[in-house]
Amino acid sequence: MSDLSDRTRAALAADGPLAGNLPGYVVREAQGALAEAVADAIDSRATLIAEAGTGTGKTYAYLVPALLSGQRVIISTGTRALQDQLYHRDLPRVRAALGAGVKMALLKGRSNYLCLYRMEQAKGERFAGRDVASSFQRVVAWSGRTQRGDLAELPELPDDSPLLPQVTSTADNCLGSECPFWADSFVVKARQEGQAADVVVVNHHLLLADLAIKREGFGEILPGAAAFVLDEAHQLPELAAQFFGEGVGARQLLDLARDALGETANTPAALATVQQPVRSLEHAVRELRLAMNDFPQRGSALRLAAHSGASAALAALDVALAQLCAGLAPLTETSPGFAACADRADAA
Repeated sequence: MSDLSDRTRAALAADGPLAGNLPGYVVREAQGALAEAVADAIDSRATLIAEAGTGTGKTYAYLVPALLSGQRVIISTGTRALQDQLYHRDLPRVRAALGAGVKMALLKGRSNYLCLYRMEQAKGERFAGRDVASSFQRVVAWSGRTQRGDLAELPELPDDSPLLPQVTSTADNCLGSECPFWADSFVVKARQEGQAADVVVVNHHLLLADLAIKREGFGEILPGAAAFVLDEAHQLPELAAQFFGEGVGARQLLDLARDALGETANTPAALATVQQPVRSLEHAVRELRLAMNDFPQRGSALRLAAHSGASAALAALDVALAQLCAGLAPLTETSPGFAACADRADAA
């Protein structure tokens, strides 16, 4: 049993700081056993797989040793809702009860943060309806007062709002250091906070995205850490298949079409060159969707190749992408946005 395990047990005891500072705190035998196992794993840099039943108090069981360890710990949750609850409620409570002077950071994927460049671009676009236009005006007003740019601060903006793709960035369309708003980027600020923090709260999507980037040798999103705590780890296998498989989806292609057309707002002369290839791509995506209606979500490439309708639709999609690449090629020097779209079309 390690020193960290001893300090963890003392913190969770009936006469410990949690009991003294958290109203309603009750000592739980199973919680203590789990917390000590977590402490031993952190101290020895070992792997621990644990299952805790309802009522165990697993959140405090891993937070206490994590905060007492004096090491950088990354905590990953299965959902953004649990991530927000952990960062805004549970973690501050336990940190205050322990008197632990650790820095905390909340880090989400880029699609959760307002993109100032894309918001500026959207000011010249027409919206699908009055409700979307009204939501956009609320986002613009909020952008002037938010410190973090986390769209979770706008509960009236649903996760499936059609506005979100117009005011957030993706790995594909982010301009990086070429962006005129780079110095004020909320994504960059969040990552800088993560690099400086002792405890970083992320979600499984971001954790796996970071692993995928590191595997390809393109850098990293998350800082290094002495320990990782994966809450709701049973969700990882399905998510890992998404991140470490290869594919391109209809949404990515339609986003590419929309972004390429959106770039013409600043270069009107390019509209004649881009519009037809964009429409052809949108049509090809729709036709492929129709051709694949009868296919299951998971299936073999051989089965897909044997289906004449799907094969023809895929061939038409290849032609549409080639046309878009040709249309974008002479425009890559006119703006970083066109250059990024050209790269995306080529990669697809």
